[in-house]
Amino acid sequence: MSLAVLSLQNATIYQDDFAVLSQINLEVQKGEFIYLIGKTGAGKSSFMKTLYADLKLQEGTGTIVDYDLVTLRENDIPFLRRKLGIVFQDFKLLPDRNIYNNLLFVLKATGWVEKEAMHRRIEEVLDRVGMLSHARKMPHQISGGEQQRVAIARALLNDPDLILADEPTGNLDPQTSVEVMEVLQKINQNGRTIIMATHDYALLLKYPAKTLKCEDGKLFEVVQRTV
Repeated sequence: MSLAVLSLQNATIYQDDFAVLSQINLEVQKGEFIYLIGKTGAGKSSFMKTLYADLKLQEGTGTIVDYDLVTLRENDIPFLRRKLGIVFQDFKLLPDRNIYNNLLFVLKATGWVEKEAMHRRIEEVLDRVGMLSHARKMPHQISGGEQQRVAIARALLNDPDLILADEPTGNLDPQTSVEVMEVLQKINQNGRTIIMATHDYALLLKYPAKTLKCEDGKLFEVVQRTV
């Protein structure tokens, strides 16, 4: 029985009408940690956007967390995204509410209604990323690294099958990047599958893992020393 959380066959990724990556064949198994690398404009973001259905898969076949990316309907996209944890480079926290209420907003938006269950879940994920003591602070009162920890906690709220992290350390200094990476590593060691787009090759050397590269319109696996 396959434990694949992502499977693509002969897939071509389009940005507008332009094919940015062609003939992708890929299987990602439950529990893997995978880096996605490549120069700016090589297709990393378009690939990630296709996985969370911001871009439609127009050519080839693909499934992600049991959803068919080709036949996916517009009204199924929110349900797909509940099974994905998405972490962005720029945190995307709501500036007008504190950390606790940022996470509460997500739970309510994804169908949670029981107040005590929501409270427990928020405390659980904040504790997991070391941010429980900051729950009542506003986003502007915490550092960039702390905001990214909160963004990771937010991604964990609905117990996702797969976390897509798009340049999660891109706005952080090297030391803070390592701290955030340690959080992601622990989450992966607990069985969570992670695909992380990055241009920070120092992290690849410090935390080796399977690495996929976007280059010349192709996506292929590389051995660590050649990245």
